Amino acid sequence: MTINQLRYFCTAARCHSITGAAKLLFVTQPAVSLAIRELEKEFSLTLFSYAKNRLELTKEGEAFYEQAAALLRQSDDMQAHFQDRAQTRPTVRVGIPPMLSTVFFPALIDAFHEKHPDIWLELSEFGSVRACDMVQDERLDLGLVNMEHYSIDKFSSLVLANDKLVFCVEPQHHLANVEHLTLDKLDGEPLILFNHDSVQNQLLNQHFRTLGVSPRIILHCSQLVTTLNFLRSGKCGCFLFSSMLPYVPELKGIPVEPEIPMKIGLVWKKGKYISSYTQTLKRFCEKYYKEHPLA
Repeated sequence: MTINQLRYFCTAARCHSITGAAKLLFVTQPAVSLAIRELEKEFSLTLFSYAKNRLELTKEGEAFYEQAAALLRQSDDMQAHFQDRAQTRPTVRVGIPPMLSTVFFPALIDAFHEKHPDIWLELSEFGSVRACDMVQDERLDLGLVNMEHYSIDKFSSLVLANDKLVFCVEPQHHLANVEHLTLDKLDGEPLILFNHDSVQNQLLNQHFRTLGVSPRIILHCSQLVTTLNFLRSGKCGCFLFSSMLPYVPELKGIPVEPEIPMKIGLVWKKGKYISSYTQTLKRFCEKYYKEHPLA
């Protein structure tokens, strides 16, 4: 039995899928299947049953999962604890949404590095949905996310800022002069949305379905520069955080009614040991956003 075998097994159990586990772990499907077979052989157990292309734990598998998950937590906690004491330079893995990393996070990171040059930050761009998944799977220490995520209660969290969505267009767009926008006016309108792993998208699509509105989605995008290039035609619009408007003065931001509020914050895994340098980053972010509130 190895830690990797247990990790592969537990991930497959959570995903109910060999394919899903392999994707999350960035390994091949045969590697996950082999790990499970070797565990079953070593302990003379049948860990999974198969029904409608879905993995389900057997009773033996459920008992084995509880023990395996506990061992993994202990292993990860031990690694994090002693990594804290190691002489190597500490690193905090942080997931940040692409749009926020474009305008908000760089200044915070510069200020953090200036005050804490001994702590490295390993930043990766992910939408809030994927960032939360990676925090849960312990591939990220912290996620800067949209707190409107449907499963946010599963995480420990800290709200950093409150914001709202505005509809953004070039001045020549035919909706540029309206004082406020109701979402029913977007039926059939060309629209750019964030990528599919964005909480913002989930919320907007929920509103669209409720209203029976079907915008014409021409692009799913995570990069502000690309979005701006498409908007320059004056024929399409997008939704941005209201606090981003000072960074894109060429756009007209139209308030949405009823308002669609957004909360931005940090999430980390419940019950997991948090290293001292991760705690340092959390406290710094909280203080920084109080002293530099979003516009």
